[in-house]
Amino acid sequence: MLRFFLSRLLTFIPTFIGVTLVSFAFIRLLPGDPIIVMAGERGLTDERYAELQEKFGFDRPLAVQFWEYLTGVVQGDLGESFVTNRPVWDEFFALFPATLELSICAIIIAILLGIPAGVIAAVNRGKFFDRALMSTALVGYSMPIFWWALLLIIVFSGNLGWTPVSGRIDLLYFFDDVTGFMLIDSLLSGQDGAFRSAARHLILPSIVLATIPLAVIARQTRSAMLEVLSEDYIRTARAKGLSSGRVNGLHALRNAMIPVITVIGLSVGTLMAGAILTESIFSWPGIGKWMVDSIFRRDYPVVQGGLLLIALIVMLVNLIVDLLYGLINPRIRHRE
Repeated sequence: MLRFFLSRLLTFIPTFIGVTLVSFAFIRLLPGDPIIVMAGERGLTDERYAELQEKFGFDRPLAVQFWEYLTGVVQGDLGESFVTNRPVWDEFFALFPATLELSICAIIIAILLGIPAGVIAAVNRGKFFDRALMSTALVGYSMPIFWWALLLIIVFSGNLGWTPVSGRIDLLYFFDDVTGFMLIDSLLSGQDGAFRSAARHLILPSIVLATIPLAVIARQTRSAMLEVLSEDYIRTARAKGLSSGRVNGLHALRNAMIPVITVIGLSVGTLMAGAILTESIFSWPGIGKWMVDSIFRRDYPVVQGGLLLIALIVMLVNLIVDLLYGLINPRIRHRE
């Protein structure tokens, strides 16, 4: 198991270097000079422009800038925002709880709906429920997030008035930010209606963010269930007279969960990517909106540091999934 862990851990090094290179190059490939963007309509004299170029290090060769950036990252220094002058670490972890809360709610929705949908489709293979559920999953996977989000806003916020359009909670409520998770903090505040307001604000963003992972989990569950249902021990269990519910729920689903768990872990990357659009549309004050705003402002340290931290989170989750997979199925680690 130690060898399996070390082999997975060693893949972090080239991936980490690749991510730092991509994050460094990405923002610099965008058109626009960050100094001019920051200056706005105020204008800059040539002397002031040259001074700012030297201050931010833009007058140095790109190779030197990348080496200084990589050295800082290795030392745990991601730099400071050009706009707020705050360390990137502080800004990231101040906003990360909002994204994490949204992602947790989204993955819970995806699991609670996706796994039963996949099981029902597999048990009814080739029948109406199978075709209907898998067609719906395909539509959900293919649907553009921004279109789906705007459609839900128009229907449930605009026409029906059931849910808020944006934000995390109504402006009527004020309380201390203890955990960063609005649902928990609203409960701790003891204010009437605070938790309900926070929950209502979470509904639409969570549904939008959960759509693609839900579709993937449903299709993977169906595929894994069909494979397991064709095994000899399932036929033996049925021949012994066990009920369909016991065979499908206890024996088949339990053994089909290994690839499903892997897909759930890999969905973290999808959630992070989807959060960028979802948070921008719903004005959700999380990492996704922070990154989009920083790209428009050409805030190099924030974009570089944000991309790197998001990539590290995805890599860490994938490592944990690989380790769990190796623990559940020893044949995987023995092949390494």
